[in-house]
Amino acid sequence: MKNIFLILCTVVLFSSCKAIKIDKNSASANEEINSGTTTFNNPIIKGKYTGDPAALVYKDKVYLYAGHDEAPNDFNFYKMNEWLVYSSSDMIHWEEHPVPLKVTDFAWASSDAWAAQVIERNGKFYWYVTVSHGAINGKAIGVAVSDSPTGPFKDALGKALVTNDMTTQTKIDWDDIDPTVMIDDDGQAYLFWGNSVCHYAKLKENMLELDGPIKTISLPNYTEAPWIHKKKDWYYLSYAYQFPEKIAYAMSKSINGPWEYKGILNEIAGNSNTNHQAIIEFKGKDYFIYHNGATQPDGGSFRRSVCIDRLYYNENGTMKRVIMTSEGIQK
Repeated sequence: MKNIFLILCTVVLFSSCKAIKIDKNSASANEEINSGTTTFNNPIIKGKYTGDPAALVYKDKVYLYAGHDEAPNDFNFYKMNEWLVYSSSDMIHWEEHPVPLKVTDFAWASSDAWAAQVIERNGKFYWYVTVSHGAINGKAIGVAVSDSPTGPFKDALGKALVTNDMTTQTKIDWDDIDPTVMIDDDGQAYLFWGNSVCHYAKLKENMLELDGPIKTISLPNYTEAPWIHKKKDWYYLSYAYQFPEKIAYAMSKSINGPWEYKGILNEIAGNSNTNHQAIIEFKGKDYFIYHNGATQPDGGSFRRSVCIDRLYYNENGTMKRVIMTSEGIQK
């Protein structure tokens, strides 16, 4: 019996070693974590609650944009009046640049500094934001502009770019949220957005007007939080999947589709019903930026915290599943 037990232990130990070796080459293995002494770098912002992250790589820095979760502990919904911006040259140390943009900077908006994204074009920075409209029922998408990625930003239009009455596929009044934007290699800019339905449209070169009809994309269990990016010849459309939200993604050789669903990219974020992702490449490495509600003692769905982990691609272009870690990005 002892010999059998020893043999079984050896087999289990050998199998475990093999499993660890395989895991080191997968998305669930963080190269930095395995390299030596670690620190707990997630969440990356400790002094404030931050949600709905977006990121911009500009020159030699990453600029992180997020909504400021200000809900008190006994308030069970979102209370968000402003957006925040941070910058980093190493993805570990972050400097805040207060306060670049508030809901009150849009005279036509009433409340709710929800998900947003910034993009640069011709030396100007365009911030596409979700707010509640003051006159037209429902959520709307506005645009702010600045000469600097850290602001200050100002309303670029004096009105909304997208309003609830422009999309009629659903009866809800919060379907026009979560804008994500990219400029393709040929210079054409695109805006994607939506809750329940994923909408997209071309943008004119001035980045302030839609250029043509609003189209929709059918994606399995699409909830919200689209993020559009391109790597090599592939377009990637990631999004919040079901509720509570996981992140899933689809791929295409054309930004106009057809889109092929590729599966779950990461699981439900800790202690948060929502998730919202940004995917970037910086200094030769790929990163997955998201939020959770795990900060103790008061974190949760309405007091979220931005985190970052590494992202890895397979040889065929698909993305490996991201595992959320406490260690985050290491030196």
